[in-house]
Amino acid sequence: MIQLTNISKIYTTGDVETIALEKIDLEITDGEFVAIVGPSGSGKSTLMHILGLLDKPTTGNYKLDSKEVSDLSENELARVRNQKIGFVFQSFNLLARTSALKNVMLPMMYGGVPKIERPMKAQKLLEMVDLGDRLEHTPAQLSGGQQQRVAIARSLANDPAMILADEPTGNLATHQSEEIMQIFTKLNEEGKTIVMITHEPTVAAFAHRVITIKDGNIVSDQKN
Repeated sequence: MIQLTNISKIYTTGDVETIALEKIDLEITDGEFVAIVGPSGSGKSTLMHILGLLDKPTTGNYKLDSKEVSDLSENELARVRNQKIGFVFQSFNLLARTSALKNVMLPMMYGGVPKIERPMKAQKLLEMVDLGDRLEHTPAQLSGGQQQRVAIARSLANDPAMILADEPTGNLATHQSEEIMQIFTKLNEEGKTIVMITHEPTVAAFAHRVITIKDGNIVSDQKN
């Protein structure tokens, strides 16, 4: 599914260059559950942004489903993101004054889902994450774990092949983290490719493969 070849990312501020990623080679196959770990400033978030088409590499090639995406236009990147990738963030990124149902429906507006089908599809996704009784609740009326479950349901709105999760348990209590990881495990068993950034060993242990990044380089790549 993912093939990175010689990927580097260099940020330039005035005369100062900062190498965030240096000549990364990485393959992730369809259906894998991968955790990316590393200390703060290691480059793991930069790698996640490139994988999610939220940032472009300075050099190198990125193939997603055998298609080169490094040189796509912003509109083309947005279309690929909407069709192929679901995002889950540490801070949930839900619309504060909008119900759980409408938060999940939102990506469907851009994904070509007919308007009449959106409420039923969103309801089924929320029921899948055990929030069928919270459809009309706003984020302020939900716990952190419940908000993250809404975010996971939203990430599935357009049936993406891959979910990118950036510290998805970072703001949650231990028992809530375990609930979220059980959902990711189930989604992976159903065929979704999961790529997750985490700094927590207990969370990384749910993945089948753990990639460690340090100073912009992959220093280990191990099966769990």
